[in-house]
Amino acid sequence: MDLASIIGIVGSFALVIWAILYGGTLGQFIDIPSIIIVFGGGFMATIIRFPLKGLLTAAGAGVKVGFMSKNINPRDMIEEIVRLAEIVRKSGPLGLENVDVSDPSLAKGAQYIADGYELDFIRDAMERERDMTLTRLTQGKRFYKALADSAPAFGMIGTLVGLVQMLASMDDPSAIGPAMAVALLTTLYGALVSNIICLPLCDKFDDKLETEEINQTLIIDGICQIRENKSPALIKEMLLAYLPESARASLADAA
Repeated sequence: MDLASIIGIVGSFALVIWAILYGGTLGQFIDIPSIIIVFGGGFMATIIRFPLKGLLTAAGAGVKVGFMSKNINPRDMIEEIVRLAEIVRKSGPLGLENVDVSDPSLAKGAQYIADGYELDFIRDAMERERDMTLTRLTQGKRFYKALADSAPAFGMIGTLVGLVQMLASMDDPSAIGPAMAVALLTTLYGALVSNIICLPLCDKFDDKLETEEINQTLIIDGICQIRENKSPALIKEMLLAYLPESARASLADAA
């Protein structure tokens, strides 16, 4: 679970609520028409951009990336790949049959080797799966970027609706307040949804896309080297290129 996302979102809303309560009541900032305009209108405008069959997948990707994403350490991944290479060197490919592997992609690659698949098939299958994973992440980012654009836009639409209602009822003082609430609160809701939830998730997607591509490519290269029966030391040396210079030095010292 990503505590940074939870702390950031909860903390941001908590500060806004504290500011509200410091000078008024929470009920003053709850307006049903404003909620419908921003959340309903923003969501409807977003789903226009996506086919329905991929909508839930794109929306769910944000939950996984924002709150349930696990950070994979490339250094640990290299150590695990080297361990698999040592097993193959000692026991042959069938030695990977009952080995516990932490990463699903690495586990699938190890199973391919144990089953005796050819190198070209293994590379093609794993690269295809990597590309599909990156495509799903890209779709998820597009969904939340569209929502980040739509929410403030509908906040402005709600502001215009409220202003029109207010100007149309200037002769009725009792109607000016509710119309003004719609005009102002829709802008507030749109800004909160965009800046506290959607835009930070888009940045999370960017980081996830970068790290996922590096990690998956590292795994593919490592599995292919194991399939070619390269020595564990040679595999480790080749995979060190995926680490920053400082991490390479520390890994070499540990070895």
